[in-house]
Amino acid sequence: MGTIYDLAKKTGFSITTVSKALNNYKDVSDKTRAKILQAAAEMDYLPNAHAQSLSTKKSWAIGVMFSEANEVGMKHPFFNGIIESFRHATEEQGYDLIFASRNLRNRDMSYLEHFKHRAVDGIVVICSDRMDEQVQELMRSDIPIVVVDMDSANCSVVYSDNIEGARLAVNYLYELGHRKIAHIAGDETIDAGAARIKGYELAMQELDLPIRPGYLVNAGFFSVEEGKQAMERLLELDDQPTAVFVAGDQMAIGVIEAIHEHGLHVPNDISVIGYDDIEMIQYITPKLTTIRQDTDEIGEAAAELLLEQMTAKERLTERRVIPVRLVERASCAPVKQ
Repeated sequence: MGTIYDLAKKTGFSITTVSKALNNYKDVSDKTRAKILQAAAEMDYLPNAHAQSLSTKKSWAIGVMFSEANEVGMKHPFFNGIIESFRHATEEQGYDLIFASRNLRNRDMSYLEHFKHRAVDGIVVICSDRMDEQVQELMRSDIPIVVVDMDSANCSVVYSDNIEGARLAVNYLYELGHRKIAHIAGDETIDAGAARIKGYELAMQELDLPIRPGYLVNAGFFSVEEGKQAMERLLELDDQPTAVFVAGDQMAIGVIEAIHEHGLHVPNDISVIGYDDIEMIQYITPKLTTIRQDTDEIGEAAAELLLEQMTAKERLTERRVIPVRLVERASCAPVKQ
């Protein structure tokens, strides 16, 4: 295993050029970088991380914080998909991810203190809980940061177009002839939940449809069980809906289970449309029609915004709203006449 001096001698480039190529500086041509990386691979060259951080003033580490009211974290397929895309994009640029432990609270250390101790170059927050004081502290800090799944004017953010997604869902059901459309919502304290409620209400208003008593149900924090309980409440109504827009696919699984347990059929008796397009809903019966959030694009956009800030070594404020689209499967049908 050689040194950076050996690598410079082998390639014929200066130590500065070699260092820049290894650290992905933009002022090094692709041809030069490829030649240096090839030589590094042949020499089995591995830069010393501590020396590298001293010379570049960078730790080459990004802090990752999950903040969710239901503490599901990476177990939720939506968040898992985002962080996998983010990881791939940042690792390509030479960064490692450091995940903050939930046990920090027990050690009387905040996430901000932890990330400063680890000298991270930037932080990504996967957030559904805007009331989390630790998230607010991170957003007030001077460390480059991007927050995913929450809107804010105080830092760079990336989130799906939840209002438009809800409008797509309601309009799709309307086109199938449904007029009695209910919404099983995520909690309004969560940005995504509030935005999908707003989109539902806006679409119903645009279509001149009344939101009937009991048709807007708060199902909490997007779990299967909460979705099932919310659907039970709708099924108790004298004036039952013919279609239900559900704010999350996991909730929709519980919704379909409740409908079937009441001896009804999806979609012949009640149509159901979800939100997220997580992988498992392709394998339930019936396969779920849903609004697809592009986790790859969300993760890549978050990485791009954070890398831009870390390169500039300053906080930037930018909002990226990622489009959504309708995915038709088998859980919706024309209304019975």
